[in-house]
Amino acid sequence: MSRLSYQDFDIVLFDGVCNLCNQAVDFIIQHDSKNHFKLASLQDEPGKALLKGKSIDEGYLDSLVLLRKNKVYYKSRAALEIAKKLKGLWPLFYGFIIVPRFLRDPVYDWIAKNRYKWFGKRDTCRLPNESEKMKFLSTDDFIR
Repeated sequence: MSRLSYQDFDIVLFDGVCNLCNQAVDFIIQHDSKNHFKLASLQDEPGKALLKGKSIDEGYLDSLVLLRKNKVYYKSRAALEIAKKLKGLWPLFYGFIIVPRFLRDPVYDWIAKNRYKWFGKRDTCRLPNESEKMKFLSTDDFIR
């Protein structure tokens, strides 16, 4: 099996114990018919390894993080960039990119701050089932 470079995909890093984040991951899996994305928890080794040397603290858990080639997107920008590549009408949400970040991100931050209270938290990180495994990064299938 050939090894993948993390540069071959857009990588979505997420809070693996957050129920809202896991619902977002389920949504991405369901609407990513062209396999643009690979997924990894921010708490697991592939996620931590990918954040090394980036402008985001390795302990950062308050946002989805999107890695695209050498760019890092987080908060509302990450969500909009993800929506742009999903099937259906979801790419239309990318139009909200015209709303300045200083207006978008406070809404994102408010939801992120309350996500455990509103949606709950798991005791452990999400593990992909057999049909989802190809969508998730593992320590064995990418070159750092």
